[in-house]
Amino acid sequence: MANPLKHQFKATIYKTGINFCVDVPAEITAALTAIKGYIRIKGTINGFAFTKFLVPVKGGPYRLFVNMATLKGAKTKVGETADFIIEQEAEDLEKEYPMPDRLAVLLREKNLQDAFNTLTYHRRKDILRYLNNIKTPHTLEKNINKIVLQLEGKTPGGDVPISLSIGPRL
Repeated sequence: MANPLKHQFKATIYKTGINFCVDVPAEITAALTAIKGYIRIKGTINGFAFTKFLVPVKGGPYRLFVNMATLKGAKTKVGETADFIIEQEAEDLEKEYPMPDRLAVLLREKNLQDAFNTLTYHRRKDILRYLNNIKTPHTLEKNINKIVLQLEGKTPGGDVPISLSIGPRL
């Protein structure tokens, strides 16, 4: 029996600008939940696993951008039709990330808790997810300091939410 949460389709990979992508059928994206336009998914291309975002296109279907590593893993290329199986990345919708102790201490010491809590729920979640995935203590400290500076308004042109490289803003 087929899993009703998994959606299967075939699509031809094409190039738009410098990126490779496919259009995801509208009947599939209609069954998924977008957060501020983006849909986080996991799936396979020709059996090669990935986790990505579906990106909305004004007046068109959602796009799934495919990088070169994924194309190689899926043993396919631009112009070829590939088999896709995708499903909503439900863990991302439900998972909560703990605040690193060092960030909590600095927010308290610098009286920035309200500034952090004023960020949207999804921005706070993005920041905490990013910080929780950092591997080294040095990098974690550096990024926590960057967040604190931005919350204090001491970085040029930096509007909060934080300008860390953490993917689309949700």
